[in-house]
This record gives sequence, C-alpha cells and structure tokens, in this order.
Amino acid sequence: MWLRAAALLLLLAFAQLVLCAEDYYKLLGISKDATEKQIKSAYKQLSKKYHPDKNPGDPTAQDKFVAVSEAYEALSDPELRRVYDQYGHEGVKQQKQGGGFQQHDPFDLFSRFFGGGGHFGHQQRRGQNIEIKLGISLRDFYNGKTVEFQWDKQQICEECDGTGSEDGRVDTCDVCRGHGVVIQKQMLAPGMYQQVQMQCHACGGRGKTIPHKCPVCGGNRVVRKPTTVSVTVERGAPNGARVVYENEADASPDYTAGDLIVTLTQKEPDLEQDNPDRVDGVFFRRRGDDLFWTEVLSVREAWMGDWTRNLTHLDGHVVRLGRKRGEVVQPGHTETVKGEGMPKWHENGDSVYHTTEFGDLYVTYTVVLPDQMESGMEKDFWATFEKWRKKKGVDLHADSGRPDKPVVAEDHAHEEL
Repeated sequence: MWLRAAALLLLLAFAQLVLCAEDYYKLLGISKDATEKQIKSAYKQLSKKYHPDKNPGDPTAQDKFVAVSEAYEALSDPELRRVYDQYGHEGVKQQKQGGGFQQHDPFDLFSRFFGGGGHFGHQQRRGQNIEIKLGISLRDFYNGKTVEFQWDKQQICEECDGTGSEDGRVDTCDVCRGHGVVIQKQMLAPGMYQQVQMQCHACGGRGKTIPHKCPVCGGNRVVRKPTTVSVTVERGAPNGARVVYENEADASPDYTAGDLIVTLTQKEPDLEQDNPDRVDGVFFRRRGDDLFWTEVLSVREAWMGDWTRNLTHLDGHVVRLGRKRGEVVQPGHTETVKGEGMPKWHENGDSVYHTTEFGDLYVTYTVVLPDQMESGMEKDFWATFEKWRKKKGVDLHADSGRPDKPVVAEDHAHEEL
C-alpha cells in the first residue's frame, strides 16, 4: 500500500515539474511562428541580459540564463522544434536521450554568438572596440529619430560554427604539437646559440590544422557580412554623443567581442535629404543647447520698422520675428528669443520626473544696402535727407575733431648712403 502511495507522490511531483517548466516561446518572448532570425535575435538579447557576469551574486539571473539557452537550443534545431511543438518539454527530453543529441554547455553556446570562451568566472581575452562616426542632421538631433546604418562586421561562420572545417575535423598541428609556437635556434657566434620562440608557420599560431576547410570561410572561421545597426537619437542629444553596443564589435572564436561604439556627429544640411518640408530651422547653427540664425533686412525695414518674418522651426512650428513702424534695428544687433533653442538632453530622457527644457535662439540682423537706385528715387531720397539733415542732422566729421584739410608733411632731405 505504501509503495503505491509513494509512486503516486513521485508521479505528482514529476507532473508538477513538467507543468512548472516555462514555455520556450514565452521564455524567449517570441511567437510560435517566429523565424530562425527572430529566435536568434531574442536569444542574443536575453543571454546578454541574464549572463552571470552581468549579474554577480544573482542566482535567479543565472537560472534564467540557463533556461534561455535551453529554449534556444530546442527551437533553433528544426527537428527538436517540431518535437517540442507536438510533445512539449518531455518530448524534447526523450528525443535528446534517444536521438544522440549532444547537450551543449549554455556558456559555450553563448560564446558562439559573442566570441571567446563563455564560461562563468573564466577571464577571457577581449577583442578591440570598434568606433564608427555617424552623421546626423540637426533636425534629427532636435526631434529625435531612429536611424539605421550598415557596416561590414566580422562574424563567426555559421556554416562551420567557427571551426573552419567542412566536416568538423580539426587536427592538432604536427609541427608545434598544438602550442602555436616553435622554438628555433639562432647562431650568434661560433659555438654560441640563442633560442627564439616564434609563431608556428604551419598553423599560423592556432595549434590546429584543418584537413578540409570550410567552403564559406575558407578555414578562417570568420566571415565579414553587412550588418544593419539601429541607432536611437534622443531629443537634444549632444553633438558627439556616444552610443555603446556591448559585445557587438568584430566576433571571433578566439576572443570575446569588444563593444561597438557609435559617435553621433552633426552633418552639414542637405536640402534634398534633410529638408523635405523646407523648414528654415535646418540651417540653424547649434552651440550646445542654443541655436543661432542670421536674418537679412532691407534698409527700409531696418530704419523704418513695420516688418515681420515667420521662421519655420525644426519641428514645423513657427517663430515670429518683427518690428513695429518706427522701431529701428541696428546692423549686427542680436536678439534673444527665449525657449526656442534645442531641447535640453537628460540622461533619463523625457519622463514624468522633469519637463522638457529648451535653450534659446539668437537672431543676428544684417542690413543689405541697395547696389544702385533709379535717378528719380535718388533725387527724392537726397532731397529728404538734406531737408532733415539741416534741421537735426549730426556732422560726424565736425564732431570727430579731425582736421578740416589734409596736412601735408614737409619734405625732408635724405642723406645718401
């Protein structure tokens, strides 16, 4: 009787274990009709998020990392995925036990995507960071935008899984015996020798040789492919802002991939590409959080006033400039328009914790004089100026205190040398 009770309890415990196992699709955050590319993308993001090196002392994260690796291992294999869709976790377990499937270490699986050994706690050689400068228009800095660019990234060959071998066979180098280096003797003088350690010429320092090289990578284990990167430009981001993508630089089986660092730099405006709506703000000049603009006025506008200008800002709203009749604008005068500069960038972005602040817009006025006038216009203007000059005019020459006539210096005799 007690045997039947124990068996029943064991069966219930096993059933509970199976029911508690999280659905692989849900674990990766993908749908059941997800493509191979979507499965890989989900695994890459989650494995980096829960990697133990990024979450020291957090056993929950390590368990999640292992679970994510297990889910990817099942769904990335077409046969295992078919079994899982039909029979669930228990079907995958039985298939692995009876089908000769190799159980992968989750850290080794991680290293296939990001290069180098992935074992937790092991110090691995790290590859170089890659820095790329990306030209961004002032309009995109102001409004914020997600842009994409491509670069030729070194990736681990998927055809051979980074082994460089067509059939998976990799032999230990006979010359260096797997060390990657050889010791050679160099004679310094008769009877005197020096031992020099040199890279093995037979295997190129790898310590391994490949009898049948992979046709895709040619035995190099890596290939370069155009890779699309999506960059989010935040509103008001400073010129020269850096966006870091961890472990997204060149990958290799020999080292952990470095970081891809994208530097956002403001580019010169382009009428066709950057200004489809023909906004004036595209030609603003930026200095920190402030914007600068030069407005051209005629002599009449600068002297007599009674004018308006409507500047179309970078987001399409209109900034109105103007003077009433009789208000004079001096050439070179700079006007400050408060709150019409760049959005001030915050580390936590636009959030409920703060309101978006803006810098100022500085408008400098330049006055354009006419090159020529019609004779009738010239006579009218001259008569008007003469009339008012005699009444209220200022004689700038007389007020300057300069001499009325030119002073001629006396000739001085020069001694001949």
